Amino acid sequence: MNRPAKLMEKRFPTRINMRTAKVDMTHGSGGRAMAQLIEELFARHFDNELLRQGNDQALFSPPPGRMVMSVDGHVVSPLFFPGGDIGSLSVHGTINDVAMSGARPLYLSAGFILEEGFALADLERIVISMAQAAKEAGVPVVTGDTKVVERGKGDGVFITTTGIGVVPDGVELSGANVRPGDAILINGAIGEHGVAIMSSRENLAFETEITSDSAALHGLVAEMIAAVPEIHAMRDPTRGGLAATLNEIAWQAKVGMKLDEEAIPMRPEVDAACELLGLDPLYVANEGKLVAFCPAARAEELLAVMRAHPLGREAAIIGRVVEDDMGFVTMETGFGGTRIVDWLAGEQLPRIC
Repeated sequence: MNRPAKLMEKRFPTRINMRTAKVDMTHGSGGRAMAQLIEELFARHFDNELLRQGNDQALFSPPPGRMVMSVDGHVVSPLFFPGGDIGSLSVHGTINDVAMSGARPLYLSAGFILEEGFALADLERIVISMAQAAKEAGVPVVTGDTKVVERGKGDGVFITTTGIGVVPDGVELSGANVRPGDAILINGAIGEHGVAIMSSRENLAFETEITSDSAALHGLVAEMIAAVPEIHAMRDPTRGGLAATLNEIAWQAKVGMKLDEEAIPMRPEVDAACELLGLDPLYVANEGKLVAFCPAARAEELLAVMRAHPLGREAAIIGRVVEDDMGFVTMETGFGGTRIVDWLAGEQLPRIC
């Protein structure tokens, strides 16, 4: 809601110094300080036609199709990491959750929980990153909320984003649709986000910097569905990594899965970092990856479409779906053996997204 400069000066005679100011309890009180923070920070950077309505909700007319909605809370630590930050991550994560249904994401809402004493310079950096990610994705933030908690009762900033989108008629993506004989595809190398977070958190330096793969995948998804409408399901392997995602779908569809370890893309530096940190890369979080299931006869065609997109250049067919009412996921190892890829026991990497 960018307002004329003279009107701004009359309402707020003194501008907030974003370089030196910090969050205090008045920024969540509902009074003038809160209104000024919203005006000079959030509305300024998120500015769009729907946000300018100035209400506690965004009013819009939905396009034809079925609506889908997803919500995601973000508590990542540290807030800034190689390849991204909590702001861009909160946009990408929710857009991807909506897109995995085959939907075209339309709008986002954003809820901020700020800790008293948090530097407004860091908050502005996060908001700018978030606004840029939303602009690049073409999915604007159209409504939001801000709350402040006492010093020591939070961890700088937590962000909750909700996304809505529309699923075109004829698109029916669900884990329950996965069938024996389906091919399993992934759009690129695994483990980059989780390792980037952990290396930043622990101040680890590697010969080659490992950056998060955080990205909005809806453009790739749209091209995949247009080329191969027979896709049965898609899922983004975030918390719990590839292993958790495959186990979720195997359980949902009452099928088994057989993976080929050597076919799963992974950068050597990520593999080395996981070995150093004692992590299994199959369970490490990703933020710019998707797993797709389609009939085997269409797998090569789908693979070619994925590899033609900037976010799918390293796509690969990594396994197949088999009959198994118990829902086991197994993997043929590079040594010729077989291992069970089970659910993650406990928390391998906390505060990852």
